[in-house]
Amino acid sequence: MRFGNIHEYIEKNTDYPLKRIQEYFKYTKFGILGYGPQGRSQALNLKDNGLNVIIGLRQGESYKEAIKDGFIPNINLFSIDDAVKQGDIIMNLLSDAGQKESWHKCVLPYLTKDKTLYFSHGFSVVYKKQTNIIPPPNMDVILVAPKGSGRTLRTAFIKGEGVNSSIAVYQDKSGFAEQNAKFIGFAIGSGYLYKTTFENEVYSDLVGERGVLMGAIHGLFLAQYNVLRERGHSPSEAFNETVEEATQSLIPLIAEQGMDWMYKNCSTTAQRGAIDWYPKFEKVLKPLMNELYDSVYDGTEVKNVLEQNNKKDYRYKLDEELALISNMEIWKAGKTVRELRKKDK
Repeated sequence: MRFGNIHEYIEKNTDYPLKRIQEYFKYTKFGILGYGPQGRSQALNLKDNGLNVIIGLRQGESYKEAIKDGFIPNINLFSIDDAVKQGDIIMNLLSDAGQKESWHKCVLPYLTKDKTLYFSHGFSVVYKKQTNIIPPPNMDVILVAPKGSGRTLRTAFIKGEGVNSSIAVYQDKSGFAEQNAKFIGFAIGSGYLYKTTFENEVYSDLVGERGVLMGAIHGLFLAQYNVLRERGHSPSEAFNETVEEATQSLIPLIAEQGMDWMYKNCSTTAQRGAIDWYPKFEKVLKPLMNELYDSVYDGTEVKNVLEQNNKKDYRYKLDEELALISNMEIWKAGKTVRELRKKDK
């Protein structure tokens, strides 16, 4: 659910107008750990909303990027442990592997009962056997998880829009944990909040990323594209019928008013074929989705993520894997189609 102007929406919402959010957090310092996609976006959105933000980072590219964005070393840009010491709400937005690596040395020693520990993903806490991240029992632990990438969160905020976010409470020692999560949710740029649990957030998120959101849709694109190519269709035709029409025409209709709306706005021939074939796809894919969910639930996926991300050559291998995708014929064709689309505008 999106709103035409998130700022107008918040002002009209009597429970969480921006002025009340600013008043609520008047004496609160947000210590944001990490400056990746979510760290950067949430930090800048909070800062632009007039809240007190400090960043905790190691020296490196992210540190340089934070400086370019206006954060000043020893003023509002610190080491991870110094940010934890100074912050009131500790927003742990490091990568999952980074959270595991820094927890015992840089974070845990400086967490006190008067602080709130915040996550945007339940990964580290839910899979504590693998990460060894166990929050102190005497403090609030909350989650606000935007349903979109950090880039999307920031871009929507700049446009005056909002993205959906889920909120959850893992520990409520103050009695205000859920209220704090709601205030932070709107402050970082959410337009709509819904309640979940740490467990449900991480299970649904990991399944979604590997399934419909990224893995499955990529696999489906490749399967249809390659069948069309093997049956004699050109790269341009195969791409347009597989990706371009989906992303530029049909998916926006689904986003606008739902799947039934998209069906209603297609030809009767397309409607008939889709209605006849979607149950077959569901029948074939549901067992695979159950296999995926089991892999997430039993920790197999987490074990793989942590093992791969902690390898010294991980970044190099990842670059190789991404380059492989970039060099696939389907995505080379896509680049050509996008360039032609830009020329038409």
